[in-house]
Amino acid sequence: MKIPFFKMSGGGNDFIIIDNRNGILNGDDMGGFVRYVCQRNISVGADGLILIENSGKVDFKWRYFNADGGEVEMCGNGGRCVSRFAYINGIAKERLSFETKVGVIDAEVMGRRVKLKMPLPHNLKTGFTISIDGKIHNLSSINTGVPHTIEVVDNLESVDVVKIGRYIRHHERFEPEGTNANFMNILDLHNICIRTYERGVEDETLACGTGSVAGVLIASIEGKVESPVSVKTKGGDILTIYFKREGLGFNDLYLEGDTRVVYTGELWEEGYN
Repeated sequence: MKIPFFKMSGGGNDFIIIDNRNGILNGDDMGGFVRYVCQRNISVGADGLILIENSGKVDFKWRYFNADGGEVEMCGNGGRCVSRFAYINGIAKERLSFETKVGVIDAEVMGRRVKLKMPLPHNLKTGFTISIDGKIHNLSSINTGVPHTIEVVDNLESVDVVKIGRYIRHHERFEPEGTNANFMNILDLHNICIRTYERGVEDETLACGTGSVAGVLIASIEGKVESPVSVKTKGGDILTIYFKREGLGFNDLYLEGDTRVVYTGELWEEGYN
């Protein structure tokens, strides 16, 4: 069986997107399939895989899987890519809504750019420390659809993102689900740079939409940025975050950036089995 798919990239994250509204895949047993096709060199390769399924109340329902096969609640850059996919394929119009595990998400497709309304953040914690190899790391954490920690650093290039990020990701403080780990350099009121170790990919990625949002919100709470904020990712793309601050809370939270259709194709059975 050959499975049609799109390969898309958003902000540096790449995704395999499959229209599963006709049930071409068994959505109840996806782990092994996702792990296989997300491997680079032997299959398509991607940071994650997205299934589009039918919805009874909005344009469609999505299911998002990290490269390790685990299904998670949210992915900002994936949400932007799936929105454009739905528009290109006539599943939705420029303004659309889709179901996720964190509720209904609204989006607007503007050519290659997509603006996504993000779920409201929760579980904010600031000003705690952990020790790694005898060095104290000052962290904050927030859930922007998935859990993130943030460390503000002076020099992003000097950070061993994989080593430190992996330690934070598996730290007992964040058990059992773990966390994504972000390292942020604040340039001025409207510009930051960020690097991310992603849970589920288990490596540094070129970008992370929910991580970029998390970094901006933490910086806002510390009084160091104001909306809108441009976020430069590891891959060099710029994501724009819009928000309204309400005390320690936020409203009207949006993630905007470019998307790319890399290619379309058919996945042969030997590419996933």
